[in-house]
Amino acid sequence: MLPSRFRQPLLALLLAAAFAAPASAAPGAIPATARHAITHEDVWLMKRVGAPVPSPDGKWVVFSVTDPAYDSKEQWSDLWIKSLTDDTPARRLTFSKGSEGGVSWSPDSRQLVFTAKRDGDEASQLYRLDVAAGGEAQRLTMLTLGARQPKWSPDGKQLLFTSDIFPGNASEADVKQSAKERKERKSSARAYESFPPRYFDRWLDDKQVRLFVMDAQPGAVAHDLLAGSKLAALPGFGGAQGDDGQSLAALWTPDGKAVVFAAATNRLDAASTPTITQLYAVALAGGEPQALTSDAHSYHAMQFAPDGKTLFCLTEAETKGKVYDLTRLASLPWPVGKAQPTILTAGLDRSLSRYALPDGAKRIYFSYEHAGLEQLHSMAYDGGAVRDEPSPATGAINALGAGGKALVGVWESSVNPPEVVAFNGAQPKRLTDFNTARAATIDWQPPEHFWFQAADGRQIHNMLVKPPGFDPHKKYPLFAVIHGGAANMWRDQFVLRWNYHLLAQPGYVVLLTDYKGSTGYGEEFARAIQFDPLKGPADELNQAVDVAIQQYGYIDGAKLAAGGASYGGHLANWLQATTTRYKAIVSHAGEMDLVMQWGTSDSIHNRETNSGGPVWSDLPVWREQSPIMQAGNHDKGTGFLTPILISVGELDYRVPANNALMNFATQQRLNVPSKLLVFPDENHWIMKGENSRYFYSEVHGWLAKYLK
Repeated sequence: MLPSRFRQPLLALLLAAAFAAPASAAPGAIPATARHAITHEDVWLMKRVGAPVPSPDGKWVVFSVTDPAYDSKEQWSDLWIKSLTDDTPARRLTFSKGSEGGVSWSPDSRQLVFTAKRDGDEASQLYRLDVAAGGEAQRLTMLTLGARQPKWSPDGKQLLFTSDIFPGNASEADVKQSAKERKERKSSARAYESFPPRYFDRWLDDKQVRLFVMDAQPGAVAHDLLAGSKLAALPGFGGAQGDDGQSLAALWTPDGKAVVFAAATNRLDAASTPTITQLYAVALAGGEPQALTSDAHSYHAMQFAPDGKTLFCLTEAETKGKVYDLTRLASLPWPVGKAQPTILTAGLDRSLSRYALPDGAKRIYFSYEHAGLEQLHSMAYDGGAVRDEPSPATGAINALGAGGKALVGVWESSVNPPEVVAFNGAQPKRLTDFNTARAATIDWQPPEHFWFQAADGRQIHNMLVKPPGFDPHKKYPLFAVIHGGAANMWRDQFVLRWNYHLLAQPGYVVLLTDYKGSTGYGEEFARAIQFDPLKGPADELNQAVDVAIQQYGYIDGAKLAAGGASYGGHLANWLQATTTRYKAIVSHAGEMDLVMQWGTSDSIHNRETNSGGPVWSDLPVWREQSPIMQAGNHDKGTGFLTPILISVGELDYRVPANNALMNFATQQRLNVPSKLLVFPDENHWIMKGENSRYFYSEVHGWLAKYLK
C-alpha cells in the first residue's frame, strides 16, 4: 500500500463531482445525445491559458490566453486580468497578435512589466503597463539582442532582466556593432569548439548570457552586473538552456541590494558530465559574484520567503552514474553565510514540479506527479510532514503561483481544458471559463485507471480512454500509445500533440501505460530503465496490453496497434522490431539506432549513463537494444513485419531526422508496408495547425487501414 501522502484524500474525492467532472456532466448540461465526437478543430481551437501571476497584494491575477488559429497570422495571444476579490469576469489587458511573456508585477500592484516583440522590434523588449491608470504599454528597452525574464526591485524603482552580449562586448554599442558585423559576413559557416552545437530545434551561437539592471523608465541605461567578473569570464559559464536562450533564474534579494542567480561553470564539459548550476549572489554595484553553494547538486527556481529570512529552491543531486535524480525542495537561511542547503523533501519519494509561498501561511505549497495526477500538497518552512491540500480528484495542476495570501494555478484534465483556479478556500475555485462551453459539447469520458503487477514485481499504472458513443457490449480495437521521456508520465490532462480522445475518436480504446522509467512513482522506478533502455519497458507495455484484453471484455485482442513519439517512438520502433502482435505501428521522432542517436542528438552524456558506458565500450546494450540491429527478426518471422507509419520534423535536433530515414530505408529494404511523413518546418513536436491536422488524419488513416 502507498504511504498516506500518496493516497487521494477523502476531501479530494468529495470535490470530484463538483469540480473535476467534465463540463458536460454539470446540471443543465447538453444531453449526451446532443454531444458530438471530438474533432481536430475542438482540440486545436481550445483557448490556451498560461501560468497565472498574482499581484503582490493578492487582489489580482494576470495570465496569457492564446486564441489559436490554423493560420498563424490569425492567431492572437494577449494578457488577461481577473479580480481575486470578487466574481467579475476576466478582462483582456492587451490587444496584439504577438504574445507577451515574463510578466512581473510592481511591488505596489499597480504596474506590470512584460516582454513582447511589437512593431519595430527585432528582438523581444521590455514593456511597462500601468494597470491602475490604464493606457498603452510603454517600451522600456531598445536592446540589440532583446531582454527577457524581468523582475521589479523591492522598491519598485528598478528592473532586473536577462540579455546577451557577444564575446568581447563591454557596452550596448559594442553589441550593436558585433551584430552588424555578423550580419554583413560573406560566409554563412558556423564554427564550434564545445558541445552541443545545437539545441532542440536551432543551432547555437556564441552569445553570452548576462544580468542587467536599469531604472524602470523608458530609455534608461542598462547596467551589466556581471561585467568584468572572473565568474562570467570562465569558458564554461552559462545558464540553463531554454527556448528563448539561457536563463540564470535571477531574483532580487529582499533588501534590493543584490541579486541571486543560478549558473554553471562546466558547460564546456557537457559532452562528458552533467551541467551543474550553483547559486551565486552579486551586489547591485557589481563586483565579483559570491558562491552560495558549492556541491554536486544543481539548483534553480529560487524564491524568498515573504519575510525575507529564507531562500527556497529546487534541486537535483546529479548522482554520478545514475540516470535520474528526484527534484527536491531545499532551503537556505538568508543571509546564507556558511550555511549548507537543507533538503526539505528528503523523505518524499517524488519530484516536485513547482511550488509557491503565499503570505501568512508559513507553509510551502507544491505539486508533484503521481499515477496520472498532479495535486496540491504542502509542508512547513522547516520541512516535516507532507500535508494533502484540497485538490480536484482528477486531472493535473500545471502552474502555481502566490501573491499576497492568494494561491492560484492552472488546472486541467483530459475532458476539462485548462482554466485558472484559486486554491485559497476550503475547495478549489475555478476563476475562468474560456473553454467550458466548448468542452460541454463533446462526447467524452474521463480515463479509467487500473494497475497490474509486472514480472519484476513493480506495480504499473495505466489509463484507458474510451471512444465517443462507447458501448461496453461492443468490441473495439486497442491503440497502445506510448509516452516520451522516458522520464515522464501519462497525465490526465488535455494535450495537443497526442490528444487521447482525438486518437480514440474513430472507435478505438486508447491504452496509456507508465512503464518502468516513468516519473510519478519514485526515484527507483524512474532509474529502473538504466542498462535496459528499450526491452524492459517494451515488455511491460506488452504485458499491459495482455492485462487490458483480459480485464476489459470490450477490447478486441485481435486488433492491436501501438505508437508514440520521442522516447515513445523509440519504443514503437522496438515493438515493430521484436514482435508481430500489432497490426499497425506509428512512430514519430523515434530512435532507430542507439549509436547514431548518441552521435547526432543534442544530448549525449545521459545516453551513455543509461547504457552503462560510451558507445566504444564493450557493452552489449548498444547493439542488443538498437531496433536496427534486430532486423534479422524479419527473416525469423518475429519482427520487422508490422506496417509502420514514420514521421519526423526536419528541425528536430533532439531525435534527428536521420533516425526516421534509417527506419524508412530498413522497412523498404525488407518490403514492409511503410510510409514516411516529413515536416520541413516542424521540430521535435508538430505544432503548426494544418500540419497537426494532417498528422492526425494520417494516423487515423493508417490505423483504419489495418484495424478496421
